[in-house]
Amino acid sequence: MGRILNFIREWTLPCAMAFGTCVYLLFSEVSFLEPVGNAVGPFFIEIMPLLVFAILYVTFCKIRLHDLKFSMWHIWLQVIRLSLAGLLIVIMTGAGHETKLVLEGMFICVMCPTAAAAAVITGKLGGSIASMTVYTLIDNALTAILIPIMFPLVEKESGVSFAASFMMILEKVVLVLILPFICAMATRRWLPDLAGKIKAAENLGFYMWAFNLSIVMGITLHYILTSGISGLTMALMIAAPLAVTFMLFGIGKGVGRHYGDSICGGQALGQKNTIVGIWLTVTYLNPVAAIAPCAYVVWQNLVNAWQLWCKEKYGEVKW
Repeated sequence: MGRILNFIREWTLPCAMAFGTCVYLLFSEVSFLEPVGNAVGPFFIEIMPLLVFAILYVTFCKIRLHDLKFSMWHIWLQVIRLSLAGLLIVIMTGAGHETKLVLEGMFICVMCPTAAAAAVITGKLGGSIASMTVYTLIDNALTAILIPIMFPLVEKESGVSFAASFMMILEKVVLVLILPFICAMATRRWLPDLAGKIKAAENLGFYMWAFNLSIVMGITLHYILTSGISGLTMALMIAAPLAVTFMLFGIGKGVGRHYGDSICGGQALGQKNTIVGIWLTVTYLNPVAAIAPCAYVVWQNLVNAWQLWCKEKYGEVKW
């Protein structure tokens, strides 16, 4: 029993992904459980922002206001992200249907805003939660402005409304990033004993995120299994995000290392809010392209799991 618990602790993220996969397959394949599964899925999608809120509240209770500082790597990563997205739009011009579909999936993986919960993994790896928080604010705000500008270039008839997309992302940013931050700072100021207890529970936010990941994995598997595309296109839609994952994490770490913040740089550019990406793709682009951010969920969390294992075993991330 002890060996099993140690294995789960060392490989929490893959275990969470496997759990989410098994639960989804159970509800989708066992006929008498299908009605329950149909009700549970939408319920979890609705409460997911609240789960992320709780995760970040716990995480933000560990930082102080004067730790929030701007760095030049925040700007450089935005320049790189937008340059890569622009390059993909140019390559898409004149591409065939299936090729464009794969490129569209890669585009959404690049343009996807940084996950609000990236601060959880960053803190677990020994990076600066405060610096990641500042970057996430910048990244989400810029994404909200650029999506209605760039999406019509990808799908000419996407019909994306500036006000609609801006308000959708703004709402998510306020709920899952700003509000828990304000509550955490208020707790530190007026309820220091509670903040101290939360801070003492070092892995609480991480295990809450793992639970959230299992839900995301079930949603991801649903999109992949119900897409109805050819085997070759499916293979490309799954493999291309793997290349994008390594590219984004690698570039982010390289830029961050230049400023003495390798961990933050890698997580900032590599760890994406794929739920927002999936929603945007299904709503405004070709819905089939949502398979790419679904695959990205798997790849980015396998990278995170490997980094956490390195941190646990060697005391540092060897990348």
